[in-house]
Amino acid sequence: MTRVEVAGVEVSTEHFIGGERAGSDTTFTDISPIDAEPVAEVARGGEREADLAVAAAQEAFPAWGALGTAGRAEVMHRLADLIDANVERLAAVECADMAMLLRSLRARVISRGARNFRAYADLAVAYEERVWESNGTRNRVVRRPSGPAVVITPWNAPFMLSTWKTAPALAAGCTVILKPAEWSPLSCSLLCDLVAEAGFPPGVFNVVQGIGEEIGAALTRHEGVRRISFTGSPETAVHIGTAAARNIVPFTGELGGKGPLLVFADADLEGAARKAAGQYDDAGQVCLAGTRLLVERSVEDAFLELFHRFTDEHVLGDPRDDATTVSPLIHADHLERVEGFVERARANGDEIVRGGRRREDVGPLFYDPTLVIPRSNDSEIVQREVFGPVLTFQTFADEQEAVALANSTRYGLSGIVYTGSEERAERVGRGVRAGTVWVNTFLVRDLTAPFGGVGISGIGREGGDYALDFYSDLKTLQILDGTTA
Repeated sequence: MTRVEVAGVEVSTEHFIGGERAGSDTTFTDISPIDAEPVAEVARGGEREADLAVAAAQEAFPAWGALGTAGRAEVMHRLADLIDANVERLAAVECADMAMLLRSLRARVISRGARNFRAYADLAVAYEERVWESNGTRNRVVRRPSGPAVVITPWNAPFMLSTWKTAPALAAGCTVILKPAEWSPLSCSLLCDLVAEAGFPPGVFNVVQGIGEEIGAALTRHEGVRRISFTGSPETAVHIGTAAARNIVPFTGELGGKGPLLVFADADLEGAARKAAGQYDDAGQVCLAGTRLLVERSVEDAFLELFHRFTDEHVLGDPRDDATTVSPLIHADHLERVEGFVERARANGDEIVRGGRRREDVGPLFYDPTLVIPRSNDSEIVQREVFGPVLTFQTFADEQEAVALANSTRYGLSGIVYTGSEERAERVGRGVRAGTVWVNTFLVRDLTAPFGGVGISGIGREGGDYALDFYSDLKTLQILDGTTA
């Protein structure tokens, strides 16, 4: 077995198929964003590995599905306990691999993975079949696991997002083939070790690593797959959705956002400005971030003064240092993409109010927290997702204009509203076109609530029973009244 030491932790660089580690003929280089240096050579899967992983998932599916919700919950709770016991190891590896702030990983992000497994296991056990009588029959809606599921996850918060997607699939009785992003695969490899230690039967949980256009494409077009769940870009989702449609396979996609952060004059301006400056956390690599600041015109100057004060408090640096608040971007290619957006905005005549430059004095992949005032709402910097430490600033005159601006992009994943009025919170919260709208708060998640986007931000819903239903075939069982054995 090929293992490397990452942040003092031994990590396998091989796939996990049928309960065993498996290599490939070729590898890809995993690079740490902290210093842009190689971390490991990782097994690079393709058609062969896709076939092996799907075959393993197919073989394991009947017994796992037949185990029942209580039996599956027992195994999943053991895994959750192991995640909690290994937070330090998982956090250290993910920080080295993806450069999320180490203190955040330790405090909340990794442990969310344990919460995911416990929550979905318990939800599946607590499921109550819908029962009713009609037309002289007794009726029940029965959940049946759908079969092998492919889960494709992004490079930001890879461990948490992988558990968020695989937990409901496993709880529903599906077997899983997880394809982590090639820019941050290593914490998912550690998850495989914990899966084995928890006693999951071989083939129930599989991980194949590699390039999206290779192993990802092979998995999504495979005829043995019965569900596909993806988080990533709308452009990639088009290819995955097309492949899924060819095999009539249900598909969910959480596809990023361009969230508005609306601030009304009656809001707690200091709280709103602090939260706005907080959108630079994790170098802005958060799909739910409120990247379009929309502020009522009468408080524009007061808000900006506070916003700049709080943004000035940010510290760019090593994500392992507790003093750091803004980490590096994930990869040189992504840094170039973010920089390209800002340079095109500059050329377009949009005003770069602050930032707008690389910070090579800090490290090779850092970009300054940037604020842009666009020439118009049609500017590219307003209309397309940057996924970096870049915010735009616009003003509005009234509630109607605020909602119109909030809804003026093709995205619709999330929105944030700051107001002191309960009535306005209700009106604007309903009016903003998004899958989730927070009022006077941000990133508070209830795992039973539906999660997903509208427009090009996604298709389908995850969370709670919505996720469990997605990974199930729903059967209506009708029995004629008076039927006896």
